[in-house]
Amino acid sequence: MPSIPTIAVLPFVNLSSAAEHAYFSDGITEEIIHALARIESLKVISRTSSFYFKGKSIPLRTIAEQLNASIILEGSVRFAGQQVRITAQLIRAEDDSHFWSETWDRQLDNIFAVQDEISLLIADKLREQFGHLEIQDHLVEKQTDHVDAYALALKARFHFLKWNPTEVQTAVELYRQALAVDPNHTESHIGLADALGFLGTTGFLPRTEAWDLALVHAKRALALNPRNPGVHYQLANYSFFVDFDFAAAVRQNTRALELQPNYPEARQFMAFLHMVTNDLPSARIHIDAVLALDPLNQETLFYHSHYLYRQGKYEQALQQLEASLEINPMNIPALVVRRYCLLKLGRYADALAAVDEVPPEIAIPDEQTGTRCLAYLMMGDQANADVLMAQLEMAAEHPEAFQAHTYLFYAHTLAGEWDEAFAWVERAIAMKSTIYLLAYTDPLAESLQKDPRYETFFRQFYPTLPTSSPRPTTKAPLLDAASSESFAQRLNQFIQDQHPYLNPDISLRSLAAQIELHPNQLSWLLNERMGQNFNAFINQFRVEHFKQLALDPANSHISLIGLAYESGFNSKTVFNTYFKKAVGMTPSAFVKQHSA
Repeated sequence: MPSIPTIAVLPFVNLSSAAEHAYFSDGITEEIIHALARIESLKVISRTSSFYFKGKSIPLRTIAEQLNASIILEGSVRFAGQQVRITAQLIRAEDDSHFWSETWDRQLDNIFAVQDEISLLIADKLREQFGHLEIQDHLVEKQTDHVDAYALALKARFHFLKWNPTEVQTAVELYRQALAVDPNHTESHIGLADALGFLGTTGFLPRTEAWDLALVHAKRALALNPRNPGVHYQLANYSFFVDFDFAAAVRQNTRALELQPNYPEARQFMAFLHMVTNDLPSARIHIDAVLALDPLNQETLFYHSHYLYRQGKYEQALQQLEASLEINPMNIPALVVRRYCLLKLGRYADALAAVDEVPPEIAIPDEQTGTRCLAYLMMGDQANADVLMAQLEMAAEHPEAFQAHTYLFYAHTLAGEWDEAFAWVERAIAMKSTIYLLAYTDPLAESLQKDPRYETFFRQFYPTLPTSSPRPTTKAPLLDAASSESFAQRLNQFIQDQHPYLNPDISLRSLAAQIELHPNQLSWLLNERMGQNFNAFINQFRVEHFKQLALDPANSHISLIGLAYESGFNSKTVFNTYFKKAVGMTPSAFVKQHSA
């Protein structure tokens, strides 16, 4: 059987004039992406990569090539008061052919039910056309009874995804407004925790204050919905960056991936956790997985750059980081690792220049001082290095000055002052300066690995992390051998007696209901036992029925396409394509051959 294709859901076009409706259009698209991603064996391109093409006039085939997707879903949304009309269509990228489309007219206050309905129907059409999928009864859960809270959360996420402090501050305020409308809106609690964590980590809010608030919202989200993978991802970040608890970070992030294996952010973070333990082969498994899911996401590309940096491929990492910075010059992590690459490549003057080029609104003083200090040390300019190290030591007296702590650790290591480097490690442990979980194994500190104390601290920081391996691809059959045989006989008998294939609207779900079998089990039976997807199974009977009608002289006055419609086909293109594939010749050639 052919494998299930990769699908990319492009941003639904907002056909309404009001700007506010754009957030709803994006939200509908994003929820469909999340819903389809819940189907474990379906590969769905993630939101960020799909939204890269928003508003751009690019041929679908080109988009599909850049995303490595074989199926494109596109659609539109039009609002009229509290009414919403949504259209969607599935397109094969290879030949730009539309093989399914649908339109829904619904009430806006039922937006989650509409998203669920659309997502389920799309998933059904994919498995009917391409192969077996196990689909849950519902793919979209109702987030809130308050549409206003949902609208505010969508707007907040729009600003948060800009990934700069000003926009994230706007997102924080909007999430708070959403929670004022609905205090139990899980997604707003998660979004607010994420935004506060970002501001705390980058130093644009007091670190303890920001992370403490983030934890409050993460715990509230956990109480509201413990099966939300985003909750566990947030708790993983808190465990790593605040609690100095690597093992807890692993547990929480693993839980996020158990709940949603196609969760890009959790995949990225798992790659990162393996990177800091120097388990680069395991990190690569997660990097490859997230590159397949989200190939154009700048965060994904940053993690790949960081992976290259950890490998010692500094030139390759630098090229990718600079490409990312052309798109977003305010990408703080990319700016930092770019400077590290320049230092490792011996381009000290360039590293110093890079410090001066940082936009002032995102400049972090201890980061700038630390980079200059390392550059001068590596250049052999001890006098300037000593001045800057003294500034770092003064800043590092503050327990939350984790950048200063990190650069002092690097500086003592690069200077060969290993006793002082390990003394800073011990001070950092006492102050719970969790940046050491990241810095301790960084290539800038690799010379320290020669000291026997290195391994002792390594084991203390990083409890054993299981080696990653590809997820198993085999699952237990949905029907045992006896049940498979029984239902196969029931299905074939029903086909012979009732001729359901003559109904052009027959679906896998409706056929499953008629033979009293769960749709997932019927899908499995057809694909795994009979070796056919649903469309091929049904169309084979339609072809045989057409042959009988076409060779009957009583039907000579009816056109071939008319006979195809009477046989259950509802598309001339599908009929001609499938007939030629099944019979080896066109319908007209078949009739001509048998009429001679």
